[in-house]
Amino acid sequence: MHFDLDEDHRMLKDLVRRFVDDHLNPLEAGVLEREAAGGAAALTAEETLKVDAVSKEMGLWGLDAPEDVGGADLPHVAMVAVNEELGRSITNYTLPPDSPNLRMMMATVNEQQRAAYLAPYVAGETVSAIGISEPGAGADPSGMLTSAVRDGEDWVLNGRKIWISKADYADFTIVMAVTDKEKGGRGGMSAFLVDQDSPGFNVLRKIPMLGGQATFEIALDDVRVPGWKLLGAEGQGFAPMQVRLGTRRCEMAAWSIGMAQRALEMLIEYAPQRNTFGVPLSERQTIQNWVADAHTRIHAARLMTYDCAWKMDQGRDVRTEISMIKAYATEMGWEVVDRVMQAFGAMGMTRELPLHMMASKIRTMRIYDGPTEIHNWVVARNLLGSRR
Repeated sequence: MHFDLDEDHRMLKDLVRRFVDDHLNPLEAGVLEREAAGGAAALTAEETLKVDAVSKEMGLWGLDAPEDVGGADLPHVAMVAVNEELGRSITNYTLPPDSPNLRMMMATVNEQQRAAYLAPYVAGETVSAIGISEPGAGADPSGMLTSAVRDGEDWVLNGRKIWISKADYADFTIVMAVTDKEKGGRGGMSAFLVDQDSPGFNVLRKIPMLGGQATFEIALDDVRVPGWKLLGAEGQGFAPMQVRLGTRRCEMAAWSIGMAQRALEMLIEYAPQRNTFGVPLSERQTIQNWVADAHTRIHAARLMTYDCAWKMDQGRDVRTEISMIKAYATEMGWEVVDRVMQAFGAMGMTRELPLHMMASKIRTMRIYDGPTEIHNWVVARNLLGSRR
């Protein structure tokens, strides 16, 4: 048993750190300025093209994609290292392709879908979204109402989806729908590849979110989907969806660790420089306690997340661990960033520092992909249920 990354993965982590320091962090000032002016906390199209070119040249595309479609086939453990480094920047950038939808597709695509959807996705030629939540069904998929009904060789989808990122420009959306009302979410849920230009696929509204981000609500009105675009087996969409959710939750834990680590580094640099009543902040017991507590909890969250990722790579059941790291890391990150904002005083309340963007992102992640309370309930249910 050891707790070090393999040499190759450690070198990758260092490479991503250099990418973040040299190419993402210098863009933060523009992101902060646009967000403060009421715009999106996003890169411009020109900035995105430049960062895409750099990240591709550095070999950072398709890191965890299969080798037969141009990927590096890296394990979850390596991706935790990558995402911790990406979490250190508030410049919102995803190394193509986005891992959660990638992992779900890897677990389900047939050869036709591999050529038409997976390969272009890995190559960075397409963007994907996923539609799971509905206005009346969020953390509990058993309340899902979106339906898919056979019509000859095709499927016809009807329903509403909400809280979808990138729905306005994604080339295709993985839509979860009920194909057997009697079985519902357990054995009656299926996944479909729905192209954005499909008749009846309508983006209803843009929903402004915290931190200059946005999600969307979509309507599916008699959307006809060819039969070959059923992703995986009919009625067996729940398990692949959990693969997708588990991947995202692991990412969120790593991002939270990265943000907390950067916030802590900011505090360590700032505290000795700021005097209050003739004494540096670094000599105040409260600040010392905050620094020690943050360092301890970041270390604990990092070990928990690597442990979970390693077990995922071993194919083990990590339902409890996934809920543990998602809840613990996001709550840890929230408290660490909040304390650093407090230590910075009035400056911590400005939109000139990246702290408020970290706080906003972590605040949303305490809800996204399952609220903390739901994950705590899952852990307790798994433990208590085993003793019946």
